[in-house]
Amino acid sequence: MNSSLRKPAETAVEQCMDLQPGESCAVVTDDKRQAIGEALYAVASDITDDAILLRYPPGDQHGEEPPEPVAAAMASADVVLAPTTKSVTHTRARSDATDAGARVATLPGITDAVFLMGLDADYEAIAGHCRDVLAQVEDADEIRVTSPQGTDITFEPGAREWRLDTGIVHEAGSMSNLPAGEVFLSPDNANGTFVVDGTMMPYGALEGRELRFDVEDGYVTDISDDRVREEIEDAAEEVGDAAYNLAELGIGTNVAVEELVGSVLLDEKAGGTVHIAIGDDHAIGGDTDAPIHLDGILTEPTVFADGEEIDLPRRE
Repeated sequence: MNSSLRKPAETAVEQCMDLQPGESCAVVTDDKRQAIGEALYAVASDITDDAILLRYPPGDQHGEEPPEPVAAAMASADVVLAPTTKSVTHTRARSDATDAGARVATLPGITDAVFLMGLDADYEAIAGHCRDVLAQVEDADEIRVTSPQGTDITFEPGAREWRLDTGIVHEAGSMSNLPAGEVFLSPDNANGTFVVDGTMMPYGALEGRELRFDVEDGYVTDISDDRVREEIEDAAEEVGDAAYNLAELGIGTNVAVEELVGSVLLDEKAGGTVHIAIGDDHAIGGDTDAPIHLDGILTEPTVFADGEEIDLPRRE
């Protein structure tokens, strides 16, 4: 085991998942994420005699189902940790596991560097930041986001609920991404313009590039970047306008993230940032099922709830 991965693995297993002696734990990984899987398994094995490490070839796309023996192990475990190249968050295997009462943390696309930075954190404190943000936005009829780059977009939550990704997964049937730290919503409607200046696939870190998106009645109507436009157009060939759905507004609360590294998984959690996503939202409270979910991170947002500026958590 890579010894440098021990401390973040302890944070994940002990603080985030609260694995107890006598509980079962399944660590699900693949050939490209084996070192992180082994670190998590080593910590889990020190706590319980009922731990297992399962490895399989990396999937071809996010949301692809893992092999049946892996899915069966997930469904029968008390705790599941899944550091994988392609996300298993939105799979039947994951939902079957949580439906059966497993506590699940998925770590899609995790790298050693992201694991070290994003899990070197106090997740109880991050949960507190999530609750502070939620208290400021949960009753608002309108959320407005602006930025110096030209963002000015208004979201209407409607009857949809804000959700917390705190990284604290102590209740049966609960789940989180790790690294964690965000308050997020699938809005009922949105109108305006947002400019992504931080991180967005297929680029990763944008490094001075800015991507502009116009939104009308909850759908993206104009995209400044050819590569992003082509990705969404490809998805639209399968599902039509659903690919252009304005899927998510998220507010990062992980103040341990010191800088954006080009990983959406980590960067969207950074305290003081906002991320806005296009495409699928059925797993986060919406009603759009699409084969795409593209998050774009804004590094200098100002957020207003019914006209009042909210306090964003930031690294001190």
